[in-house]
Amino acid sequence: MGRAFEFRKARKLKRWSAMSKTFTRLGKDIVMAVKENGPDPSTNSKLRAVVQNAKAANMPKDNIERAIKRASEKNQDNYKEILFEGYAPHGVAVLVETATDNNTRTVANIRSYFNKHEGNLGTSGSVSFMFDHTCNFRINKDGLDSEEIELDFIDFGVEEVFIDDNDILIYAPFEYFGEIQSELEKRKIEIVSSGFDRIPNTFKEVNDEQKTEIEKLLEKIEDDDDVQNVYHSMKE
Repeated sequence: MGRAFEFRKARKLKRWSAMSKTFTRLGKDIVMAVKENGPDPSTNSKLRAVVQNAKAANMPKDNIERAIKRASEKNQDNYKEILFEGYAPHGVAVLVETATDNNTRTVANIRSYFNKHEGNLGTSGSVSFMFDHTCNFRINKDGLDSEEIELDFIDFGVEEVFIDDNDILIYAPFEYFGEIQSELEKRKIEIVSSGFDRIPNTFKEVNDEQKTEIEKLLEKIEDDDDVQNVYHSMKE
């Protein structure tokens, strides 16, 4: 198995946020997708993907429809996506993806977390080069063979395919998302969910005491309402 498999396995073992936090993040994704290309999932591929993810997270249908309707209102503020880069203690690289309607607040909060937990907030480009930006698709494996999927989709940029629980998981570089999504839909292959990851090129080994220090920073960042995703290079 490759890096994507090991990365996925490690992330599944981590402590996930409460369901309400997950719904908040999905709600922001819906707003950004609607603001970008409209409220109709049939003509908005980004919104279609977010709705699939919301259903996979067991977000109630009524919540999804309300979020789309609310995002269509003129008085609904949009969210700006900002990527923060820095280092946790002991040289562990950290990337923080945020979606915010108040840039000043978010910058101040993220900086304070790094400062209070012996980390360092860096400048744009200081850490991101250490991570590969990837896209992924979870598809229903009923009637499908993972090896055949891998062979069929190599020409669409797919780099790694593996079985994850009862589904097939596909990984490819970030820029191939739209092309793979279109081909899966064209073949009427059910997309359970899709998304993006930032996979470290190398992992940093730390001892248990150092890991505890680093996790305090990571947990503080993840608890912030403006934070969508946190990635790091610490070996799990």
